[in-house]
Amino acid sequence: MEQQAILAIGIFLIIYALIISEKIHRTIVAMIGGLLMVLLGIVDQETAIHHIDFNTLGLLIGMMIIVSITADTGLFKFIAVWAAKKSKGDPVRIMISLAIITAVGSALLDNVTTVLLMVPVTFSITRQLRVPPMPYLITMIIACNVGGTATLIGDPPNIMIGSAVPELTFMSFINNLAPIAILIFIIILPIFVLLFRKQIQTTPELRQSIMEMDERELITDHKMLRKCLTVLGLTILGFFLHQTLHLESATVALVGAFVLLLLTGEHIMEVALTKVEWMTIFFFVGLFVLVSGLIETGVISQLAAQAIELTNGDPVATALLILWLSAIASAFVDNIPFVATMIPMIKEMGNMGITNLEPLWWSLALGACLGGNGTLIGASANLIVAGMAGKEGHPIKFMQFFKYGFPIMIFTVIISTFYVYFRYLI
Repeated sequence: MEQQAILAIGIFLIIYALIISEKIHRTIVAMIGGLLMVLLGIVDQETAIHHIDFNTLGLLIGMMIIVSITADTGLFKFIAVWAAKKSKGDPVRIMISLAIITAVGSALLDNVTTVLLMVPVTFSITRQLRVPPMPYLITMIIACNVGGTATLIGDPPNIMIGSAVPELTFMSFINNLAPIAILIFIIILPIFVLLFRKQIQTTPELRQSIMEMDERELITDHKMLRKCLTVLGLTILGFFLHQTLHLESATVALVGAFVLLLLTGEHIMEVALTKVEWMTIFFFVGLFVLVSGLIETGVISQLAAQAIELTNGDPVATALLILWLSAIASAFVDNIPFVATMIPMIKEMGNMGITNLEPLWWSLALGACLGGNGTLIGASANLIVAGMAGKEGHPIKFMQFFKYGFPIMIFTVIISTFYVYFRYLI
């Protein structure tokens, strides 16, 4: 191995270790890692910029702007209180309702955005019922990662895979991943009830206090809400049609965002742009450049060659290896950097003679999205929920989440193994 490749691996492993340790903010670490690749001449600036996936970034920024403006109308609080009242104020039924809203929201908006909206609402309902928020937060994290698996825009790994492989359209994600995501979600709902029903008991008086809330009062701006819903609806329609329209999904999201800013005016723009998760965006930028060092020095192609050697290029073995490797790895390292490393590797396998890569892409998406449930650092959405819970004075401990998340993650990946095998490999 030449010197540059060893240097690239060294930087990559140190940065990864720092991201996992959480001693320094992951955005700072990832950006420094990316900049080191350029400073030490492993990649030049031009190549580094070429490797930044602007489609992923544009899609995230566009959706964050649309959702932050929509959130200001009170729509998401309205939905949560409406669901709590439909559940007759019963804490267990409310937990299921919030899990369903989170899963659907994660599929249609994206899971990072969905949890940003749902966590504050969850705290306000649990305070009202005087029940511990932890069961609700844990089910929310698991529901958002399962729901996000279903669509191209649901989970950052899917956004990255869809960007890297243009033939995998918005509709092909729904056709291939939504059936298994829905099945898994239906199977794990009763598990949530069994695990948590004893912990979330409340009194009839407190249930009545939920029933007396008027959700309509939570809508603060009806005129803006109509604009938001129109733009959101058209944007989601644009995702369905993006292949037909020959547009990238990022273009659709950014058009939606800036049309909404045009309709709502300048004062809204300043607020909306401050609510974009810029830390997440720069984390992506640093990672893309970090991984470009491994691509340019040939490390990724060597790993691909070794994986093919291990499975003798057998499509079944390769797909299942990728599924389980992605799931276990994504549990212990954030699934975004892992997927950024795997995408070029799977492309390399295509160059080495595996003709049908589709099962490998779906295995990667399933493994990375569901693997995110294994630990608290498995996915960006998990870290965001943990951060918001900490600010509310209810920190989620690593081991506390692990004892619920990891067994459920293994169970869902076993279900996915059967799905991938019977749907693609027989």
